[in-house]
Amino acid sequence: MPAGNGRFLNKPITGAFTGILNRVSSSSRNSNFRKKRERNNRVCCRKVNVSFKRLCENLDKMAQFGFENDIHSILKLDMPITNAPMARWQRKASSSNASALNGLSPGKSANVSLSTTKTPSKTPGKNKKQTPSKMGGDRFIPTRNSKQMDVASFLLTKENETVDTNEQNATSENQKAMSMSLNGYNIEEAKILHLGGKPLNAPEGYQNNLKVLYSQGATPASAKKTRHISSTPDRILDAPELRNDFYLNLLDWSSCNVLAVALHNCVYLLDASQGEITLLMKLEREEDYICSLSWTKEGSYLAIGTSDCQTQLWDVYNQKHLRSMASHTSRVVSLSWNDHVLSSGSRSGHIHHHDVRVANHHIATLTGHSQEVCGLQWSPDGRYLASGGNDNMVYVWPRVQDGPANQAVHCWSEHQGAVKALAWCPWQPNILASGGGTSDRHIRIWNVNSGSCISSLDTQSQISSLVFAPNYKELVSAHGYAHNNVVIWKYPSLTRVAELNGHEDRVLSLILSPDFSTVATVAGDETIRMWKSFELDPIKKKAKERLAKSTSGVIHQSIR
Repeated sequence: MPAGNGRFLNKPITGAFTGILNRVSSSSRNSNFRKKRERNNRVCCRKVNVSFKRLCENLDKMAQFGFENDIHSILKLDMPITNAPMARWQRKASSSNASALNGLSPGKSANVSLSTTKTPSKTPGKNKKQTPSKMGGDRFIPTRNSKQMDVASFLLTKENETVDTNEQNATSENQKAMSMSLNGYNIEEAKILHLGGKPLNAPEGYQNNLKVLYSQGATPASAKKTRHISSTPDRILDAPELRNDFYLNLLDWSSCNVLAVALHNCVYLLDASQGEITLLMKLEREEDYICSLSWTKEGSYLAIGTSDCQTQLWDVYNQKHLRSMASHTSRVVSLSWNDHVLSSGSRSGHIHHHDVRVANHHIATLTGHSQEVCGLQWSPDGRYLASGGNDNMVYVWPRVQDGPANQAVHCWSEHQGAVKALAWCPWQPNILASGGGTSDRHIRIWNVNSGSCISSLDTQSQISSLVFAPNYKELVSAHGYAHNNVVIWKYPSLTRVAELNGHEDRVLSLILSPDFSTVATVAGDETIRMWKSFELDPIKKKAKERLAKSTSGVIHQSIR
């Protein structure tokens, strides 16, 4: 190719390459610039962030420093407190300086500094005298609410002022009325101490649990509330032809408040509520006599033991003789019920169990006593039968279904006389009380579970009957020779509570009313006396009635 053509051709090609190269170099420069700018921006941001953090830290430090300075300025006590009382050492220094000035004579001069800000030479608080200890216990602090201290102080300072009498008389009524309206009391009657006033009433609903140590007036011991036991009987009934025999049991009181008493060969019923007297029965032969009486628990039937070895059963409401049970060979002097089983004791020393529901009534015989069985009592729970005899013995027998009928659980021979008086404790069924005759005169308390004698008391008199009074948890004893009275003992301490005197002969039997408030006694003087010695307070009586109703309701529910 010719050279000319080659130069001609190279121009446009060279220009095109040159433009391309220029564009490439400019784009590379732009990208480098952008990268550099971004790098610079990042560095600036980091620096700004660091600076901002340092600024915040400095601000926090400055704020904390300012807060601490404020606290220190508040708590610093460099400046004097204007309203504060003078320090003790300053008062002491000022008083000593004042006394020194007063002690100088008028013609002499002294350079005495009256500055109270000088530090004393001795440490304050040392070498001070010890406060003497108080003698005689705590001091008396009267009540503050019944005094007017400010008014009384004003009246004391006012006494030294001269007051015109005429002016005082003219304005006394106005002052009194103004004082009553402003203060609520007369200013002339203001008191410094008031020791005789009554304490203010406590606010409603306030309960004070603190124990009272002192009171304005001590309550005498005699002011303690005690029940009154009358020494005279509530009622006295004649009992003609009553047999004066220590071994007989001629009186019993039913749960229906009917009193049965045996007079020779007759049985009379006294309705204690209405006061009506009814003749229930009379033995056919005049030489026979009634020896013992015993009501069933329900009070509908009465068992009668006679001298002709018979045990009769009577329907009281219909006055009907139901049956006669003959099993003994001598008179029947003691009877006791346990549900449908009637136990009878005779002069032969034998005790018979009768099931009154069947024709062959005699179901068991107990042979332990060698002489007359004059005392017989089933326990309230029906588990044990206690018997006492003229052989000075006390036996405790189990019921028929609990063991051999002829084997006693306990046999006690501590008594030295005939044991007719027997009583079970109604609130402790395992406790039995027994009383001895003329040659013994002791009341003994037995624990049937352990078989031991818990306590013993010499009454100095023949014991014919015992009964527990549950209203006040007491034991009542009837006595023959030599006191012929009734004594109430506190149980279990056996301390004498009261004596009921009035019978002119020995007391033969003692029985408690169904409400436990009255005791009836029959004596050889042919009188029956009723002593109302165990009446409950009305509040206690209502509480007991409510308890009895609730208990009966529970029983009826369980039966259904």
